[in-house]
Amino acid sequence: MSKGNSGVYTTEKKDGSTYYRASITYRGRHISLGSYDTHEAAHRAYIQARLLLHDTTEGVLDYHAPSALSFEKWVCLINFRDNRLYISNPIYIMRKMFYYYLNPDEILKFDADELFYYSSHKIQRRGNHYFAADYGLQVNILNRYGIRSYAVEGRDYFFVNGDVLDFRASNLNIVNRYVGVTKEVHRGKTLYRTRIHIRGNYIVGDYATEEAAAAAYNLAADLLEQKGVGKKYARNFIDGLSDAEYNALCDSLTLSPKLYELNF
Repeated sequence: MSKGNSGVYTTEKKDGSTYYRASITYRGRHISLGSYDTHEAAHRAYIQARLLLHDTTEGVLDYHAPSALSFEKWVCLINFRDNRLYISNPIYIMRKMFYYYLNPDEILKFDADELFYYSSHKIQRRGNHYFAADYGLQVNILNRYGIRSYAVEGRDYFFVNGDVLDFRASNLNIVNRYVGVTKEVHRGKTLYRTRIHIRGNYIVGDYATEEAAAAAYNLAADLLEQKGVGKKYARNFIDGLSDAEYNALCDSLTLSPKLYELNF
């Protein structure tokens, strides 16, 4: 590897072809800016990075394509410049929160206590769902709040301010936390209805509390698997209940007689 113009390094691929890497050192940190096909492109990236790190009038949304720097690197450099913390993901830290920039028009908002996790876990989007790459798996970021991957916005959870990109805890109103449970109002009375899917949705029963409805789902799943339904059901884990309290709750519950009549 040899250094040409300031910030540019010439190197070779395994096939012997040449490419160029740009980097810059700022506040004692060596930062890679990316790989380029030409020396000129790599040098432009170095010059742009140097200007960006010293020009505080440039903000994240001043980015314009085409640019010598990727948008992700642009965000990382500005955050380092303004907040003295280099993060390799496109994050900009604010007071008590931070922005995660997927692109200039798609900006996710998080509480500050999520910074450690998202500093090392890259967010991707598939359809309308956002996932974090975690040990080779794609984990729905809503799962971190106890929202199931197949939960339905507007039924199981709500964004309080209407911004579906605002994942701050105060903006998430979780209505239905458990598998098979929905909160419903009948004749002015709030209840929790439990359903389980067999060849369609079967009503397991209506219950006074969310925890009771969740436990009823577990009992229905146990019953159906014992009957040989041939399907493995997820189970609800109910926080705050000891084993004795959970068992007492289950003993008090009644399931729909139709479940006992099913044969597989």
